[in-house]
Amino acid sequence: STNINESYRDGLDKALAKASMRNYKTVIIAIINKAYVEQDVKGDAITMFDLFLSSFWLGEGTRSLIDNLLIVAVDQTAYDRCQFLRLNCYKLETDGVDFGGEKLFMSKDFINMMWRRTFFLLEVLKRGYNFIFTDTDVMWLRNPFEKLSNNETEDLQISTDLYLDDPWSEKHRINTGFYFVRSNNKTISLFETWYGKKDNSTGKKEQDVLLDLIRHGIIGHLGLKVRFLDTLYFSGFCQDSKDFRAVTTVHANCCRSITAKVADLKAALHDWKKFRRLEVNYTMDMNWTSHQWCVKSWIRHSRRTSHV
Repeated sequence: STNINESYRDGLDKALAKASMRNYKTVIIAIINKAYVEQDVKGDAITMFDLFLSSFWLGEGTRSLIDNLLIVAVDQTAYDRCQFLRLNCYKLETDGVDFGGEKLFMSKDFINMMWRRTFFLLEVLKRGYNFIFTDTDVMWLRNPFEKLSNNETEDLQISTDLYLDDPWSEKHRINTGFYFVRSNNKTISLFETWYGKKDNSTGKKEQDVLLDLIRHGIIGHLGLKVRFLDTLYFSGFCQDSKDFRAVTTVHANCCRSITAKVADLKAALHDWKKFRRLEVNYTMDMNWTSHQWCVKSWIRHSRRTSHV
């Protein structure tokens, strides 16, 4: 079932209202499960969720945004962790489905969880809320609202894996791990059309389906205005920002496992702290530490599948 449990419907309205920016009906939404909040007793005690929250502490102008962050937990462990940290929490239940463990990229459970996310975010839009959606493997190093467009005619601003030097080019390879969407009839229609493709998209994740819709002209069909975000500001492991003075977010995209993401995101945060410690007039260019764990995550996967 994809119906939100009735006992939680009123709770969602309350959660959205509490996290909303005053007078703007805008929230920041992150969705978590057990795999992102539970410490690995065999390895690193730092979780993905710990790193995500640390970035708000370490970033420039990001600490106050915690008040506008709504954490949506899809299992009890994640919800308990959110409550323990005294964040804005909402528990999303799906009857008969366990979203608790790690969902490896492109696995069946991963794809199902991404569609469940899309359905939930459609519900948020229908309730009149604009939102930034952010994966928890996105580090917030500066306040993204300062780099996102304030133009209310722009319906969707979405991150890209590789930026093509044109914010309006529909040729971009989008990434649904970070985007800002305004609630209006056009964006609701987009999400309804998008989610409506779920049962006819076997083997595709929701990001691929949205990309297909863009390639087939849905932006023009619905009269949407969509800005594709520059990786100079909204960067990721697929394409690092070239300027520490401009970078706003860092996403552990082009990476397959939580272990690899955590290792390379820790290195990215270390790079950021090193940059912040430098003199204001420091002119030497800094480079990001190479994302070796994420590179190896694909090599290990290809070796395993080659023996199947």
